[in-house]
Amino acid sequence: MFTLAEVASLNDIQPTYRILKPWWDVFMDYLAVVMLMVAIFAGTMQLTKDQVVCLPVLQSTVNSKAQPGTSGKAEFTTVETTTGQGEEASARTVSFGSAPTVTPDVPLSRATSSQYQPTESGQELKKEQKDSSGRKTNLDFQQYVFINQMCYHLALPWYSKYFPYLVLIHTIILIVSSNFWFKYPKTCSKIEHFVSILGKCFESPWTTKALSETACEDSEENKQRLTGAQSLPKYVSTSSDEGSPSASTPMITKSGFKFSADKPMIEVPSVTILDKKDGEQAKALFEKVRKFRAHVEDSDLIYKLYVGQTVIKTVKFIFILCYTANFVNTISFEHICNPKVEHLIGYTQFECTHNMAYMLKKLLISYISLICVYGFICLYTLFWLFRIPLKEYSFEKVREESSFSDIPDVKNDFAFLLHMVDQYDQLYSKRFGVFLSEVSENKLREISLNHEWTFEKLRQHVSRNAQDKQELHLFMLSGVPDAVFDLTDLDVLKLELIPEAKIPAKISQMTNLQELHLCHCPAKVEQTAFSFLRDHLRCLHVKFTDVAEIPAWVYLLKNLRELYLIGNLNSENNKMIGLESLRELRHLKILHVKSNLTKIPPNITDVAPHLTKLVIHNDGTKLVVLNSLKKMTNVAELELQNCELERIPHAIFSLSNLQELDLKSNSIRTIEEIISFQHLKRLTCLKLWHNKIVNIPSSITHIKNLESLYLSNNKLESLPAAVFSLQKLRCLDVSYNSIALIPVEIGLLQNLQHFHITGNKVDILPKQLFKCVKLRTLSLGQNCITSIPDKVSQLLQLTHLELKGNCLDRLPATLGQCQLLRKSGLVVEDHLFDALPSEVKEVLNQDTSIPFANGI
Repeated sequence: MFTLAEVASLNDIQPTYRILKPWWDVFMDYLAVVMLMVAIFAGTMQLTKDQVVCLPVLQSTVNSKAQPGTSGKAEFTTVETTTGQGEEASARTVSFGSAPTVTPDVPLSRATSSQYQPTESGQELKKEQKDSSGRKTNLDFQQYVFINQMCYHLALPWYSKYFPYLVLIHTIILIVSSNFWFKYPKTCSKIEHFVSILGKCFESPWTTKALSETACEDSEENKQRLTGAQSLPKYVSTSSDEGSPSASTPMITKSGFKFSADKPMIEVPSVTILDKKDGEQAKALFEKVRKFRAHVEDSDLIYKLYVGQTVIKTVKFIFILCYTANFVNTISFEHICNPKVEHLIGYTQFECTHNMAYMLKKLLISYISLICVYGFICLYTLFWLFRIPLKEYSFEKVREESSFSDIPDVKNDFAFLLHMVDQYDQLYSKRFGVFLSEVSENKLREISLNHEWTFEKLRQHVSRNAQDKQELHLFMLSGVPDAVFDLTDLDVLKLELIPEAKIPAKISQMTNLQELHLCHCPAKVEQTAFSFLRDHLRCLHVKFTDVAEIPAWVYLLKNLRELYLIGNLNSENNKMIGLESLRELRHLKILHVKSNLTKIPPNITDVAPHLTKLVIHNDGTKLVVLNSLKKMTNVAELELQNCELERIPHAIFSLSNLQELDLKSNSIRTIEEIISFQHLKRLTCLKLWHNKIVNIPSSITHIKNLESLYLSNNKLESLPAAVFSLQKLRCLDVSYNSIALIPVEIGLLQNLQHFHITGNKVDILPKQLFKCVKLRTLSLGQNCITSIPDKVSQLLQLTHLELKGNCLDRLPATLGQCQLLRKSGLVVEDHLFDALPSEVKEVLNQDTSIPFANGI
């Protein structure tokens, strides 16, 4: 027989799961244990003491007549009466003869039989009868054992024999049904994960700190309300205290955790201390809770399984009660047994007694009582399951009692598990809610961030940029450390991939700050900080993925000079830019947009009167509508790069103040419209590089004031003489075309300082090239040049000479006469340089501090 401990193990669950066991489940578990004890007790009694005792029922023959002998032998019957113990008498008939027969005795009640003349044998029989008590049945012990076993199986009702086993089976089914949701693989893992996270959240120091700060803030508010001027200082948005909420964070008036003003107050510094290890564990918990919520909220399997097992228990209760109640009256002490074994025993009917009848009846009544209680609890559980929507859980009470007003409501299995935990202790869900709050997570990040990024560490990351300005670049942090705003001499601040960046009022200490970069960083600013940025910030770079990431305060920086927008600004989202706010940017001079525009946003024209530089870098999207350019009459520099333009837009010809035009990386094939540039008297720089231009029209001569012409990476095969009539030209770049000849008219460009013709098919250098004595840069690489004339020595201001990739055998020794040329500025194969005379190499290797001629 198994023990109670072995069966009760079916009801064991992990101790940590007890927080998911409401009072009714615990009560039903105890009832199941009691039912197990009933089953085991009944089974033990049945196996050790259960038995049936049977006696034969004798036939009724009260009077017997004597039969006269026919063979000369005397035969007679004697009927005697003996008084049993008390009032019962039994008659026994004894026959003498050659064939004596035994007839069953008939019981008599205080009756006497007829007296016959006793004989000698009759006296002996009477003497024998007086020595014995009861009636003889002429059955031996084995026959009694046999009939007891037969009647045990035939006369007893089946329920009396199998009651312990039925109770055991039913109880095991109820136990399994109660705990199946803890064992089912698809729910067990979720429950185990939930309980593990819940326990860590409950014990986390960050939970205690967050709730303590809430209590502290509430008590401060309460004391302020009661004592007025004697109130303790509160956290304000302009402070740098760790964990203080920013002004941009919406707050809800706290109604819970109120403390009396006359009670001792908790010191703020004591609750703001958080070990680095505890902080890392808390951050890991936030991530675990986030992932667990996303995983569990998608389904309601745990809820359905719990409802299903409760329904099964209820149905089981009804079934047990219905059939068990009918068997209460079938259990009795006496039973009549009629086995068909007359040929073995000599009797047809037996009267039996069941010695366990009364005990089994009491146990059955007890079991029915337990089942009724169990069933009523199941019905209550069903009522609770369907009384309220358990697949939704609201943290409204927690939000009211704490400063974390952003704790979201949850649903499905996540909500159901929290409802179950509330039946154990509501403090668990309250502490768990802290890890669902983004405000709480941001506070934790802020505290950890300030511990890690001290002033000394930030100072080590400050560097000098190309403009010789002090620059600090912060990348992928959880926020902006408070110590950043103590770097008062910082000129440039770059914040990249900091999603929760907040700029407090302390930024007003950074009086040298004029340039700010926000790369995928939708920073929030406090009012005081905004006032400072509005008055002092001069340059702002904003890089984003969606236009909604652009902070609204960007459009209100009235003293901003340069604005760089890099991100998605397609035509569908143009209306979302809030460009009507650009009117506030009254001092904006430079607007740089790198996006995928199909038309120039009309709001850009709002800043047209004072805009001097407009840069649009598309990602290959064709820019179609350009009419709004006509309103930008003051634009001096215009860049339309990678916009898939096929011709020069006519709207450009209306920009009378245009000085520099850059149409790089488009699909321009012809530039016949270039004649219209004659109306742009101030145009000095024209960049048509990286296009598909085949030839240069002679009308280019009308651009009298052109100083720089960039035509590299096109499909030019020749240079027309008209190009060399531009007397003011100082820079000419025709690299990476298919030009085979440099016209002799190049000598007319007396002001030419930079000439680039790398990557062409030039094989001969005209001597007129060296009449351009102001040349400082001469790029002749990757051509077919076989020799360099000695007249290269006339280029006294030459500082950069590129010859690599040609067919040269030697370099002219006259290179040494180019006074400003050094080896670092000479791009040529090593063997050609080594072949130069030693004195020439010595001159080229010299370091010189002679200033370059100022030709620009």
